[in-house]
Amino acid sequence: MATVPASTLVAVVAFQGVIPFHLSVPCLVFGDAHAGSPGAFEVRLCAGEDGPIKTSIGFGLTDLEPLALLDKADVIVMPGWRETLDEPPRPLRDALVRAHERGAQLVGLCFGTLVLASAGLLNGRRATTHWELASEMTKRFPEVDMQPDVLYVEDGNVLTSAGTAASIDACLHVLRRRLGAVAANRTARRLVVAPHREGGQAQFIDQPVPKAAADTRVAHLLDSIRERLRDAHTLDSLAAQVNMSRRSFTRHFRALTGTTVSAWLLTERLATAQALLESSTLSIDVISQTAGFGSVAALRQHFRDCFGVSPSIWRAHFKTRGQATTSHRDSSVGQILQPGL
Repeated sequence: MATVPASTLVAVVAFQGVIPFHLSVPCLVFGDAHAGSPGAFEVRLCAGEDGPIKTSIGFGLTDLEPLALLDKADVIVMPGWRETLDEPPRPLRDALVRAHERGAQLVGLCFGTLVLASAGLLNGRRATTHWELASEMTKRFPEVDMQPDVLYVEDGNVLTSAGTAASIDACLHVLRRRLGAVAANRTARRLVVAPHREGGQAQFIDQPVPKAAADTRVAHLLDSIRERLRDAHTLDSLAAQVNMSRRSFTRHFRALTGTTVSAWLLTERLATAQALLESSTLSIDVISQTAGFGSVAALRQHFRDCFGVSPSIWRAHFKTRGQATTSHRDSSVGQILQPGL
């Protein structure tokens, strides 16, 4: 069994004009709520450039650690960058390169992707950023495989995210990878957000706002489906449950989730299977039925297609994170799968 580190040092880089929200996201997601957990996070802020640092709204930041913190951090978060898109300082870029070379995980939130790209760390990699910056990034860094229609992209030990709220999605992903589904879902509930959002940035780009009444019906339906994933669901059956035509339901569903019914169901079933593999002692056969795959063979196929490993390997990997086990009689399993809004 792999040794779980006593703590994971997260360095969050502050810079002139940093947006307070971006700076606070990693602090909230990786903060004190995980104290005492195996591999828990220690979050520290450092100065990414010389001189007194003020946020985008004018208040100053004090007691920041020096840039040398990056030389020992396990995870480094670049929470955005200035809208002037100026070249990041050479010492910051060099520190990021050194961290990458020794295996630290690098996270670029929103415009923070530009900083990682400026350091040459995204060459030949998939990455994303805020949709407003995507075209400029493609022109400026043609070696980067920009994917502007997703919320976040992980390529090796580098993770980049889309706009402001997607920073939460990306940080929850890091949390899930390191502490497992239980910790990530618990944090999502505390922040009153979904543990995993469907769709991508396309749903936020110049699209008409759907009717609120219809959206509410569909949103309530989705919450209901998450509790009935073992049942067979089709586009027609779901449309009938909210008294909509197939065409109208499809339109409202895509506006709300950014994806199709079949893709959404698969993602939800995979997320449920992941959580049960990590946090319960249920057999893989029972998990395949509970998550709605119908058979172990189908579960294995989808796991290999999406994650490149079998359910058994996934369970073995995440069990080393010190997750508590839960039997099929424990009703908390159902609770940890929900956003808890």
